[in-house]
Amino acid sequence: MKTFRVALAQINASVGDIAANSQKIVEKANLAQELGADLAIFPELAVTGYPPQDLLFKPDFITQNQEAMKAIAAKTKAIATITGFVDRDVDLFNAAALSSEGEIKAIYRKRNLPNYGVFDEERYFARGDQNLIVSVGGHKLGVLICEDLWSGAQDASLCALDALIVINASPFSASKSAARRDLLSARARDLRSFIIYLNLVGAQDELVFDGASAIYDPRGLPIALAKSFEEDLLLCDLDLEDSFRVRLKDARVRAMRRGGVCASSEIALNIAPSRQKPIAPRQSETPPSEIEAIYAALKLALKDYAAKNDFSKAVLGLSGGVDSALCATIAADALGYENVLGVLMPSPFSSQGSIDDALALADALKIETRTIPIKPLMDAYETALAPSFAGMPRDFTEENVQARIRAALLMAFSNKFGYLLLSTGNKSELAVGYSTLYGDMAGGFAPIKDALKTTVYALARYRNSLGAVIPEATLTKPPSAELRENQKDADELPEYEILDQIIRLFVEEDYSLKEIDEKGFDPLVARKVARLIKRNEYKRSQAPIGAKISDRAFGRDRRMPVANRFTDDKRD
Repeated sequence: MKTFRVALAQINASVGDIAANSQKIVEKANLAQELGADLAIFPELAVTGYPPQDLLFKPDFITQNQEAMKAIAAKTKAIATITGFVDRDVDLFNAAALSSEGEIKAIYRKRNLPNYGVFDEERYFARGDQNLIVSVGGHKLGVLICEDLWSGAQDASLCALDALIVINASPFSASKSAARRDLLSARARDLRSFIIYLNLVGAQDELVFDGASAIYDPRGLPIALAKSFEEDLLLCDLDLEDSFRVRLKDARVRAMRRGGVCASSEIALNIAPSRQKPIAPRQSETPPSEIEAIYAALKLALKDYAAKNDFSKAVLGLSGGVDSALCATIAADALGYENVLGVLMPSPFSSQGSIDDALALADALKIETRTIPIKPLMDAYETALAPSFAGMPRDFTEENVQARIRAALLMAFSNKFGYLLLSTGNKSELAVGYSTLYGDMAGGFAPIKDALKTTVYALARYRNSLGAVIPEATLTKPPSAELRENQKDADELPEYEILDQIIRLFVEEDYSLKEIDEKGFDPLVARKVARLIKRNEYKRSQAPIGAKISDRAFGRDRRMPVANRFTDDKRD
């Protein structure tokens, strides 16, 4: 076989919607066959959606997924496919089914199960113990699932193959994309084989899958690139003989295969030599910049969360600040401006500038607004509480009442009209508790929950570079919650440029306070921040979910006990 045409079906699967996922797989496989593909490849757990979590404890869910996989094979008999599903034997396995001629010919079971960060696969799956090698026209292709490649623990039995097919559900994080490209290139170059990398696209709760599927040649060069953050069908003609030619000059790789320790099953596919006109590899897709990728991830996360939970419209509070401005912009871009309602709820402490900025944003985005002054409600609360608070000075209690009044109004819109309420808090505020439980933390989804304040500003300026919608005053005025006269964030917190660096080190990198001191930060400031982070764990445990964009997001990624007496600093 001179050339081998593969189709990488980068699909957006919905967790639990086995019927819809199966239909999409069949449609894409048949389209790939019409386009002359010899093999169509689908992502990890494409049949069930990823991650299915405790749905895997439901036997009927497993059965439906198995029956769907058999039906997929029967409906795609004109083309060979590799599809991620859940296999059941004496245990459950994260598996890939190789189907051809209307039936499942072989099954590969994932051997390396990630159990770190957001991954919890050892809770659900057993490890596979055998490689799968597919023989096509005298060439041999290996099959792997995600961590099997990332772990770097490929069995030597898979060395000296002509290609490795890797199906993935690899979540997005801002720093991961470039590292992933480097790793794929290195694996292809080290093994002297094609790496056919297929990734899931879409969002599931807090996880975002960016797609960006790719094929690397035996020299480590990318020869075909799929779109990022979009469904795609990537076709590429491979000269599998090229891998053999390159490998002949590298005795090291040829020798590696002799050290194989894992049993391998081999299946031959009968594929006629392609008579299709050759197609040029698609190399025009330029990987997005980091800030561009983050914005795309946040937009996709909100779009999919709304769609997969049957919300068509969203509501949020508009304060005139950068956080609500960015959330409203993301919502308008993700859901359509006609599906976003912004509610202004000015208090006696709201500046006219902030009100004007909120209205200017809404006008630029063309979103609908409502304005509900909250002073009458504040007065009612103060009257009701006056006998109990007699003789006591005003403090953050009255400030928090304002936030909770606003939350109650927003929830009323959510309940009455069925809108998804968006919480507009950022990671910096969530880290140090600069937010009100049952107030501005209320909501069904928090679009910028994992974005530090400095990242929020960068995202806002990036979005404005595409078409200015966020008022410049919103980006230049000192941040303020405006819950008391002349309040500024800097009155209570370090400048965000400093605060965010400390949060990155303490939360995302797990630096000790001593190590943070050695980075040159003021020890008193670092300890204040650390105390606030620790003290507000109870708030974060009750926060709405939001898109993960960092290597260490609050939630499933970082699991700290709420009751926690540990300190790494005796002065704390």
